[in-house]
Amino acid sequence: MNIHAIRAIYRFEMARTWRTLMQSIISPVISTSLYFVVFGAAIGSRIPESHGVSYGAFIVPGLIMLSLLTQSIANASFGIYFPRFTGTIYELLSAPVSYIEIVISYVGAAATKSILLGLIILATAGLFVPLHVTHPFWMLLFLVLTAVTFSLFGFIIGIWADGFEKLQVIPLLIITPLTFLGGSFYSIDILPPFWRTVALFNPVVYLISGFRWSFYDIADVHVGVSLAMTLAFLALFLAVVAWIFKTGYRLKA
Repeated sequence: MNIHAIRAIYRFEMARTWRTLMQSIISPVISTSLYFVVFGAAIGSRIPESHGVSYGAFIVPGLIMLSLLTQSIANASFGIYFPRFTGTIYELLSAPVSYIEIVISYVGAAATKSILLGLIILATAGLFVPLHVTHPFWMLLFLVLTAVTFSLFGFIIGIWADGFEKLQVIPLLIITPLTFLGGSFYSIDILPPFWRTVALFNPVVYLISGFRWSFYDIADVHVGVSLAMTLAFLALFLAVVAWIFKTGYRLKA
């Protein structure tokens, strides 16, 4: 394992975060804070408690997950797409660096940024609503697994995309709607039976449910199912990344 290569790529990607601090950290935190103000304070004051938790506190895990998913994908997809766009990806591919080391570097940096952002949003949420993390270990586990899993997904999108517009297609048209419909702002238990069954086909439901359980010990689905779904996504994206490097898809052309 070429630790020096991993460290060099990782530090380069992390340095880009500090150069674009407004876009990478401050902007998502401000956007999420506005959600707390609008939904937690304005609308939350008119909504009764959900499962014994105030509405403002109830939506915190969903909002963190929303930022985590979108930022993990955005960070990883741009990180690998930009070298392809500038042509410097060929220098990386010809260097004595294995495919595993490339993935660890880019995905690790993207996941680190997302985890850092999630923790900052969690701390910010504490300024608006009273928070209590019942299972801190499981909260961190879901946070790390989700960040790594969707950073891998972003890595795949960055290789698949042939233009900057395509980097935004899946996050904006698929991930964000699924997150809003996946129980970010409500429990799917309040839905009619038919729509609750439909909601269970939304994979994001399992991610948000498991993450919310780690806070308040309440969940729409069993936490074991949530963990299994997260690991299944991780395995799927790892398999796709392995196939990409095995075939050279959009890397050797």
